[in-house]
Amino acid sequence: MEQFLEWCNGLAMSQAYRDSLYLFAITQSLHLVAITTFMGAILIVDLRLLGLGVVRQSRAEIARSTQRILLWSGLAVLATGIPQFTTNALSYSRSPIFVYKMCLLAAALVFTVTVRRRVAGAGEGRLPSWVPKVVGAVSITLWMGVTIGGRFITYYG
Repeated sequence: MEQFLEWCNGLAMSQAYRDSLYLFAITQSLHLVAITTFMGAILIVDLRLLGLGVVRQSRAEIARSTQRILLWSGLAVLATGIPQFTTNALSYSRSPIFVYKMCLLAAALVFTVTVRRRVAGAGEGRLPSWVPKVVGAVSITLWMGVTIGGRFITYYG
């Protein structure tokens, strides 16, 4: 693992980010816009799972309508997050908050593409009423944990 982190740290891209006054800040700004868009798409569906938000549309319709936004903003989060990681890979690897965020991110991704996806796509009335509510609450909790963990890295990590 240490070799991989040193390789990340030694990349020309990583050095360019460390040397530039604006490159990291611009990438981080784009990362935050992508995260906001991603979280908005997550939240719209999760609120519907909780029985809030746009109740005139089914959960499945809302989930389908947000899929593209979720995919593209997720790719943007990844594309802007990788350079930020490689620039500070060695220090991030020593941060318990970063490790916590990455573990929570893995859990949130697995939950989103498995349980949440299945429940959000289920027809109205096919599941007990408490199931979508629990899934929505768990999803919001996981994703808020990821975003809060990301913010804490800035201050404590």
